Amino acid sequence: MPSTQDWINNPLGVVEAMFAAAQNNAASGWEAKLVEFFKDKLKQTDAQTSVPSLNDVPLHYLKPNSLVKFRCLIQDMFDPEFYMAAYQTVDPNTKAKVLRNGKYKDVTECSVDFDSRSTVTAERQTFYCVPIPGENSWVKEGHAAASQARVLPSTSYVPTRQKRSYEEDEEDANDMDTQPQREANAGLQTPAEQQQQHGSGDCKRQETEAPSGQTTAASHIDLNFPLPGEKGPSCLVKVYEDWDSYKVNDTLEVYGVLSVSPALSALAHEKDASMSALDPADSMETAEEQRVHSPPASLVPRLHVLHARRLPHNNPLLPEGGAAVSSSTLSEMASVRAELLAYFTHVLQGDALAAEYLILHLISDVYSRRDVLPLGKFTLNISGCPAVGPFTQRLYQNLQQLVPSSHYLAMSLQNMNQVRLVPKKDYSANRLVSGALQLARNTSLFLDETRLEQGQLDATGVRNVTALGNLISWQKVDYDFSYHQMEFPCNINVLVTSEARSLLPSDCQIRLQPQPGAAHTEEQQQQQHLGGVHASQLKKFRIYLSVARHLDYSISEEMTKSVEEDFVDMRKDDPASVSAEDLHRLLVVARLLSLSLGQTTLCRDTWQRAKHIDLQRRSRVEQHRHLNGNEP
Repeated sequence: MPSTQDWINNPLGVVEAMFAAAQNNAASGWEAKLVEFFKDKLKQTDAQTSVPSLNDVPLHYLKPNSLVKFRCLIQDMFDPEFYMAAYQTVDPNTKAKVLRNGKYKDVTECSVDFDSRSTVTAERQTFYCVPIPGENSWVKEGHAAASQARVLPSTSYVPTRQKRSYEEDEEDANDMDTQPQREANAGLQTPAEQQQQHGSGDCKRQETEAPSGQTTAASHIDLNFPLPGEKGPSCLVKVYEDWDSYKVNDTLEVYGVLSVSPALSALAHEKDASMSALDPADSMETAEEQRVHSPPASLVPRLHVLHARRLPHNNPLLPEGGAAVSSSTLSEMASVRAELLAYFTHVLQGDALAAEYLILHLISDVYSRRDVLPLGKFTLNISGCPAVGPFTQRLYQNLQQLVPSSHYLAMSLQNMNQVRLVPKKDYSANRLVSGALQLARNTSLFLDETRLEQGQLDATGVRNVTALGNLISWQKVDYDFSYHQMEFPCNINVLVTSEARSLLPSDCQIRLQPQPGAAHTEEQQQQQHLGGVHASQLKKFRIYLSVARHLDYSISEEMTKSVEEDFVDMRKDDPASVSAEDLHRLLVVARLLSLSLGQTTLCRDTWQRAKHIDLQRRSRVEQHRHLNGNEP
């Protein structure tokens, strides 16, 4: 049985051993046994933390053809590709024939017998994956700290001077990482103008040169991160089993064989017949498509999947795989909630009611869909926020410290008219160009409407505002496929801060009401908001918010009847002010209030509490409306 170092450092050795055993014994189903072998290995104690991660370790520190893992989002799905799952080679000297395995590899052996009847052609799917967009630094640091993998700079692969070095490609990657930021600031696509000069004069070069379209700069390969300024590797993930069960925007942790061979690049100058056999680039129609789908492997490595799992969350403080919450954690939730409520009250300038609603918003989740209606969403609009000063940015910085993934979008006129929010299909490159709304499940999207100034929205701005409205109302984003729109459901927590009531729809509006004596100097706010929480308390807050979101919830028949009776009584008192929409909002508030207390079912006291805080909120909004009749 292979040792730990064998199956991590040399997974292809395990593959070859099982393939050979299957041929010798004429046994079938070796692929299924191989997958089960790696699944079992990864179930062992500390096994997963022993596998190096592409998220944490620089690519040039990882050994080619070793087992690595990658925490990622499926940004795009390419067309399926054919490969030689088994093929025969012929020794040119002895003429001996050997059957080889081609699974979990990109490049075949030399001296392939293309006329052999033993050749087996199979199909695999390729996903273009990127690190989870907006993943906050404490999450990345937490995952990296949990890793027990020990790696050193790889010396097993040293590229020749004629090929692009890791350092050259990394410089290109750094340049590309800043590309989305430049696009967001300038509102324009940067044209591919520069050309990369490769080393000339290679005595071993094949006489067929690369097409001219392949000599253009690798530095203009857009890594296609949804958010500006993102760092980390993108990866072509090759999937062999059950690829139909995955979809765009799924978040995964994949374990696979790392492939970084220079022959994988469409820019590679050296390709013999065996390397190019069934090369997916051969079926690509344009040079642009080849450039995007076959980028340099030192920029976009390939990962051949041996095992993959969907991530129910990316919080490193929670058990792997979303294991059941312990009873002790549930029993502590009420006390942790009280601490978090006090913290948010301080952040929100002494407004305890706004702090209450902020907690409910942060644990909200689309748990089901009824026809087109997403159930469980709770978009919150905090109005009354000061437009002058750093209040909204400070609020976002505090949320960054608590939620695993988030993104801040200042709704300035320039951003609305220039930022690409909705992903768009690029038919010339045959890929999905990402947008800022291509986010993972449960990402916190912070829309700062206090940055909106007077001016005219252009066509792009109107589309962006419409897209935000659809996201909030229906939890969906309509991706632009030029000739039609394709609806992609999502589950994104949207928080809107504004001076007056937001121009965007929301499930709930709370008017910020600072308390006398709660204001601080800017220096005090900076110190107290970001540094006033002990590390152990911060850890409790992070666990609490993720656990509360993933708890199960139900309402008994008795409570359902009680709620219906209450609604009838409220309608009797004032039919005009209580609608079915109000009842729906009350039920959502009651659900979230129960979960925030660690309760998995609604009780009478929590229902009364939900009605009480909703009455307070509505009274505050109405009072402000009467005092400021010009506000909608």
